[in-house]
Amino acid sequence: MRRMREDLRPGSRPRPESAFLIRRMTREDLPAVMELEKASFRNPWSFELLQRELSHDWSVIFLLEEPLPEGGKRLLGISIFWIVHDEVHVLNVATAPEHRRRGVGRELMEATLAEGRARKCSLATLEVRKSNEAAINLYKSFGFRPVGVRPNYYVDEGQPPEDAIVMVLDF
Repeated sequence: MRRMREDLRPGSRPRPESAFLIRRMTREDLPAVMELEKASFRNPWSFELLQRELSHDWSVIFLLEEPLPEGGKRLLGISIFWIVHDEVHVLNVATAPEHRRRGVGRELMEATLAEGRARKCSLATLEVRKSNEAAINLYKSFGFRPVGVRPNYYVDEGQPPEDAIVMVLDF
């Protein structure tokens, strides 16, 4: 866990085994995160909601970035989760559409679950769209198992409601 904590410091370098850099989101990141949200979801999180998450002690937002050859970094994905008592509750994992299938979601989930373990959590939970097979398979690869369904959980304007599958992972 020490390596994870070092990776999350502002200005930290990529981990040796990865070309990606994972760090905590700051207020200065809001415009870039909003762009990623809008590109990733039909109903993205609002600026206000993201800003509010930054102010909660129990809320964590990880950014996954890729260093650019010319300098700077490119935002590829985010993970938003809560740590409440001994539970990690994953609220949102997003990968920029043009960077999917590169391991971004996997690295974000690894960091999210590592943070939960470092904080002595015993359980992780999440909801996922029933139709999102790629995400369901990713979560299953970490050991998450489906435990229930939330009917009509996702309601998108102009689309029929969609159920969410509730998944749980015991640490």
